[in-house]
Amino acid sequence: MRDLLTAQPRGKPIHPSRLADRYDVPMELSLATRVVASHTVLEVGGEVDVYTAPKLRERIAELLEGGIGAVVVDLGKVDFMDSTGLGVLVGGHRKARALGASFGVVCGKEALLKIFRITALDQVLPLYPTVDAATTA
Repeated sequence: MRDLLTAQPRGKPIHPSRLADRYDVPMELSLATRVVASHTVLEVGGEVDVYTAPKLRERIAELLEGGIGAVVVDLGKVDFMDSTGLGVLVGGHRKARALGASFGVVCGKEALLKIFRITALDQVLPLYPTVDAATTA
C-alpha cells in the first residue's frame, strides 16, 4: 500500500519539493513588480512555502543581479509563509547588502509580523508597515 506523503512504498520518503508535481498541488504564488520613488517593489501574493519559495528566490536574485539598487518586498497579499519563505527573505537581504543595494520588507499583517517577532527576524530585516514608509525611509 502506498502512503500519501511518501508516494512510494512505505518507508521510502521523497523530497517535499517533488510532492507538488506528484499530486498536482497548485503553486499559489503571484509576483509583480512596480517602481515607487526609485524603489522596485516586488508585490508577493498567495502562499510562500517550500513549493513556491524557489520562484520568489529567483525573482529577488534577478532584480538584485540586474542592478536594481533598492528592492522592497511587499507581503501585503501573502496569506501564508513558512520558514522557507523567511529564509528567502534573509537570503535576499544578505545578497542586497553584498551588492550594495537596499532591501526592505513591507508587512502589515499581524499574523505574519508575529512570525518575524518569534524568530527575531524583525531585528534582522528592515520591516515597514506600508510601501510608502519603505520607499521614503
